[in-house]
Amino acid sequence: MEIDGIISAIVIGIVIGILGRLVVPGRQRIGVLWTILVGIAAALLGSAIAAGFGVADTDGVDWVEWLIQIGLAAVGVAALDRSKAGR
Repeated sequence: MEIDGIISAIVIGIVIGILGRLVVPGRQRIGVLWTILVGIAAALLGSAIAAGFGVADTDGVDWVEWLIQIGLAAVGVAALDRSKAGR
């Protein structure tokens, strides 16, 4: 992976993390850094899942890939919030 790929993964991860956080109802007790890290992980994992299903490279916008990534980010944010709430 080249440097532009890493930078784009970080930027996309930030966007995915924020969108995932918006999907989860209520107030989350996690910080911005955790949201970004969850977003980056969700973006990478979501891209791999979309590639596995063969929907990663389509003509136009890859809506299915975005939905998978946002869903994974929402699950990650909710899981991390639950683990922080238990402390």
